[in-house]
Amino acid sequence: MQLPTMPSFSLKGRSALVVGASSGIGTACAVALAEHGAKVTVAARRKEKLQILVNQMKKRNYEVQILVMDINNVEETKEIISSHSSYDILVNSAGIAKHSAAKDTVLDDYDIVMNTNLRGAYFLTQSVSKKLISSKKPGSLINISSQMGLVGGQERAVYCASKHAVEGFTKSMAIELGVHNIRVNTICPTFILTEMTQKTFEVPEKRNWIENKIKIGRIGKVEDIMGAVVYLASDASSLVTGSSLLVDGGWTAG
Repeated sequence: MQLPTMPSFSLKGRSALVVGASSGIGTACAVALAEHGAKVTVAARRKEKLQILVNQMKKRNYEVQILVMDINNVEETKEIISSHSSYDILVNSAGIAKHSAAKDTVLDDYDIVMNTNLRGAYFLTQSVSKKLISSKKPGSLINISSQMGLVGGQERAVYCASKHAVEGFTKSMAIELGVHNIRVNTICPTFILTEMTQKTFEVPEKRNWIENKIKIGRIGKVEDIMGAVVYLASDASSLVTGSSLLVDGGWTAG
């Protein structure tokens, strides 16, 4: 009897682009990938915050560099990606939320959310995949979606719409790109305590609502996403594509 061999979680020799890396989940993803051996390019609009991150990561001897970019500028994003060597791994954690009751949604808020969460994410993923195809390289493309890409939520109609759309294009791209050995998946977190979500947790009734919906009984931490991103980036998930990896504490199970 020949025992099976465990696929490797090592990312040594691979390059990763983490967009939205300047805070929260993006920062955690960058650290996780670097810790497992990837050469990480951290990208966001705010160079100052990226520099602080890079300084801290280099103290751990991680291989990391900065790329200033705004995925809302689609043409510039395309040019940046095409001018760099292909990335083996993409993690897109850039995102924004503008919460209100659906009846109160204004056009500007709708456009801001959709331009970043959907339009920007779509063309970023497209650009990285095209570079991989032209380089004849396999890859793992990961979009940070949300549990709200699978269910609805109060005061989140636009945000939910954007994340449901991310789930849709991820599945379609996975079908098309599979022949090139390029995998496309999402990670769908529950409410994670970050700079962006802090205000929500400061409202007692909202925090109670969240904690009651999460079956594990606690809110999420950025560390909860780190194992998921390493798994999807590595050979351990080599047959996983077009999937949504829920990190939601059981929210959607109920």
